[in-house]
Amino acid sequence: MIAIALLGPWLAWRRPAALRVRRGDWGYFLILGLFGVAAVQGTYYYAIGSLGVGLAILIQYIAPALIVGYEAARGAPIRTQTVLAVVAALAGTAFLVGGVDRVALAATPMGWIAGFGSAVAFAFYVLYSKRGLARYAPETVLFYTFLIAAVFWGCVTPPWRILAAGYDRTLWIMFAALGVFSTLVPFACFYAGLRSLPPAQAGILATTEPVIAVLSAGVILGETLHALQWLGAALVLGAALLATLQGPDAIRAMPERG
Repeated sequence: MIAIALLGPWLAWRRPAALRVRRGDWGYFLILGLFGVAAVQGTYYYAIGSLGVGLAILIQYIAPALIVGYEAARGAPIRTQTVLAVVAALAGTAFLVGGVDRVALAATPMGWIAGFGSAVAFAFYVLYSKRGLARYAPETVLFYTFLIAAVFWGCVTPPWRILAAGYDRTLWIMFAALGVFSTLVPFACFYAGLRSLPPAQAGILATTEPVIAVLSAGVILGETLHALQWLGAALVLGAALLATLQGPDAIRAMPERG
């Protein structure tokens, strides 16, 4: 809600044409908003609460392998470098996030379903977003999918319930910061990159997220990095380098359907 409250007025002022959508495409935005944006957020946060942060991150970043598998099933030529990049990204993420959190040992089946569901939802989000970005600007796709996801979650947790919780000023500032710097800015950057990159490469590059998180924790919070975490960071960065060196034709774009 915070993201669209900022993005909507800016688009109306600076790029009103970006708010226009063809009538026949509303079904596309509804599917992406619900099964992409809302599903990714819901399953990921539920997985964190059930499995712990490390395992939830590791499972979600199976998504690049799912994307490569989907592209291969469609008949797209998959290069060896792409497979190596996926394996390196997954192994590096495993080293970065460490072992299984103790909370995962007592997790319910629904927690595991949410964990693997987050990987499927993220893979779907990347692949299905690519179709919309071929027709619309990144900010258009971003605004309407976030709006639909916000309405959905507003039905699950009504805004008046949030206001009645009595959060203090400091927490609202944190909410605002998350809305801007953890939601609006990174999703906008991701869409801008995805528009010109194949889905597999975009998914592999996204695995640099835990690298930045771990390194930032070391620099800002003074947390000590273990040898395996440094190895994991090197593997993920190597995977990202492999993905970028392949060029935009590493996985050739297949004709869009529908």
